[in-house]
Amino acid sequence: MLQHFREGGWGMFPTLGFGLLMLAVAARYALRPERRFVPLLLGLGTVTLASGLLGFVTGLMATFQYIGAVPADRRYVALIGIGESLNNVAFSLVFVVLAALAASFGAWRLTREPLPTG
Repeated sequence: MLQHFREGGWGMFPTLGFGLLMLAVAARYALRPERRFVPLLLGLGTVTLASGLLGFVTGLMATFQYIGAVPADRRYVALIGIGESLNNVAFSLVFVVLAALAASFGAWRLTREPLPTG
C-alpha cells in the first residue's frame, strides 16, 4: 500500500486528507444518523474523487511532458507513468466505497427509527 502511495505522488496527500475526513463523517453518520450530515458526505465524496482525478491528470501531464525525451522504441515506458497516475483514482475510490458502505448503514438505521408522533 505504501508503494502505491509513493507512486501516486503529491496528489495522494489531498486525497488522503479529504478521504479521512469523509470517513470520519460517514462513521459518525453510521453511528448516529442525522439528515444534516448527508450534504456534507456528498460534498466530501465529490472533493475526494476530484482530488484523485486531479492527481491522475497532473500525473498524466508529467508523463507526457517528458515522453519526448525517450527514444521512440522505448516510449512504452509512458504506460508505467499512466499506471502510477491511476493510483490516485484508485485511492479516492477506496475512500468513497468505504464511506458509501458506512453511509448506507446509517441510512438503513435511519429508516428503522420510528416516526415521530404528534
